Amino acid sequence: PPPTQYGIVLDAGSSHTAMFVYKWPADKENDTGVVGEHSMCDVEGPGISSYSSNPPTAGTSLVHCLNQALRDVPKEKHAGTPLYLGATAGMRLLNITDPQASDAVLRAVAATLRSYPFDFRGAKILSGEEEGVFGWITANYLLENFIKRGWLGEWIQPQKKTLGAMDFGGASTQITFETRVTIEDPRNEVMLKLYGQAYKVYTHSFLCYGRDQVLKRLLSKLLQAESYQATVPNPCWPTGYRKSLLLSSVYDSPCTEKERPGLALNTTITVVGTGNGSLCALLVSKLFDFTTCSFSRCSFDGIFQPEVSGNFIAFSAFFYTVDFIQTVMGRPVHLPSDLKDAAETICATSWSELLQKAPKLEKRLPDYCAISMFVYLLTTKGYNFNNHSFPNIAFQKKAGETSIGWALGYMLNLTNMIPAEKPSSHKSMLYNYWVILILLFVVTALMSLVTAVCLLRRSKSSTI
Repeated sequence: PPPTQYGIVLDAGSSHTAMFVYKWPADKENDTGVVGEHSMCDVEGPGISSYSSNPPTAGTSLVHCLNQALRDVPKEKHAGTPLYLGATAGMRLLNITDPQASDAVLRAVAATLRSYPFDFRGAKILSGEEEGVFGWITANYLLENFIKRGWLGEWIQPQKKTLGAMDFGGASTQITFETRVTIEDPRNEVMLKLYGQAYKVYTHSFLCYGRDQVLKRLLSKLLQAESYQATVPNPCWPTGYRKSLLLSSVYDSPCTEKERPGLALNTTITVVGTGNGSLCALLVSKLFDFTTCSFSRCSFDGIFQPEVSGNFIAFSAFFYTVDFIQTVMGRPVHLPSDLKDAAETICATSWSELLQKAPKLEKRLPDYCAISMFVYLLTTKGYNFNNHSFPNIAFQKKAGETSIGWALGYMLNLTNMIPAEKPSSHKSMLYNYWVILILLFVVTALMSLVTAVCLLRRSKSSTI
């Protein structure tokens, strides 16, 4: 078999960090061989941005997974294996509030990464647009929408459209898709040239619209509406569920600081679930501004967005939310109304019933009502998916054996593995294909010879 090369990317998200080890054939032609996921590792603990008060611990948190990478990548390949760390919306938020702390965290993780025998090539904070575009590249690369190898070993550009990509992380959400219409805001336009093909891509990243920040913002709106009373009813939590919260846990984010009350942040408020789907939908809708728009059309918050078209793939928390609805609640999700009905059903289900259905998900169970309602409003009122376009969304975690997200696209870009130019369609065939063809030729020749001998014998015996 041809020798294998490896690459490592650490996806430092807002709520946690994941490490991906990729592999590909070392002799791949013109950088077009398919890169796949070799292994992955979830770093224990929260995202690196949460270590702002003690940056060195951000570095040490990665040690367990980096030690796994030492085992997953053959020792003789360590020095030639590129290693990257990309941080996303959690670190973007920290960089807004405390740039010095953000730099200190990045320096700490870089120091840890440098101490390993891999080819460390940097730790950086990705922009929201980079995160969206790299996720789009990953999905389309894995699904062979850019290029694929024909059965004779030649490279073919498939005559099919690219997929749109929707990512839903802890602190931000992204939508990215190819479009032919005029993109009215140049900040949302990315021109790419991949394998000789030009792509005009629309992308936008909504900071503070990731899962964790949405939940904080909802609590802030709720507490504000109830004038910070000692006990506050929450229509997005199930009946029978209650929790005491410190105000500091709600207002420790740039996404909520503008709504911070004059009360001491160590004040405790008890929040009690009332499980009301329609009131929850009303509360969630207050997170969006659907009225302001200075373009011909907008998604929300005054952001230009062309009409969605073609197929989409929705991953990260989009997948986990819809997967919960389908597997735990036993509800299909084909149309927007299915998503809305499922969200209302979750909201109406008591805490004890939810616990009975999914005891292993206890930590996240109280929030599925709010997040399901958010995904419904985001996709329909926000991104404008309707009964015709919504069924074109595939909620997926992986393509084949490889996780969908920005990490693979990021590595492909930084290692120049996707050439701008079109690969030659007359490449010499791979060794394996030659072997198969020669064997087929030999087998065919032998069968022809045997058939000829049999026919000759039969004709001789019939003559006798």
